[in-house]
Amino acid sequence: MQGIIVKQSVRANLTATVLDKITGKMGLLDKKKEDELVEENMEKLDIRPRLPEMNIEHLSGGNAQKVVVGKWLSTDPKIFIVDEPTVGVDIGAKTEIHRLLRNLAVRGMGVVVISSELPEILKVSDRIVVMKKGRIVGEMKAEEATQKKILEKAL
Repeated sequence: MQGIIVKQSVRANLTATVLDKITGKMGLLDKKKEDELVEENMEKLDIRPRLPEMNIEHLSGGNAQKVVVGKWLSTDPKIFIVDEPTVGVDIGAKTEIHRLLRNLAVRGMGVVVISSELPEILKVSDRIVVMKKGRIVGEMKAEEATQKKILEKAL
């Protein structure tokens, strides 16, 4: 799994990208801010078990992936780019990640999903761009896209 800090806790992984947001005036960690950020992410993303001190390696693939997503969402990005966001996760976690990506887009965030799974692309996309050998070979709105149309462009 890419994006995790191996041998570290869920807490450390969730806060690694936003240390500037959770430090006080003297550069010391503000435990209250850190706890709020961690709890908010664990609840919003339904990370289980809710044990912030647990080593991330002990989480399921889906929950570890949700920690990675939470880590980057904490930075308040305008555009969120994910590459193969559901590889190695079970169907339940896959559904949750798809729901999260759709919700981000609905709330106005630009979401770019790179995936080799056509059902995933069809499920989470508003617009689909097909690339082959580094070049754009097709573009279509999701409502007019089918797996067949995408494959025809890709091949």
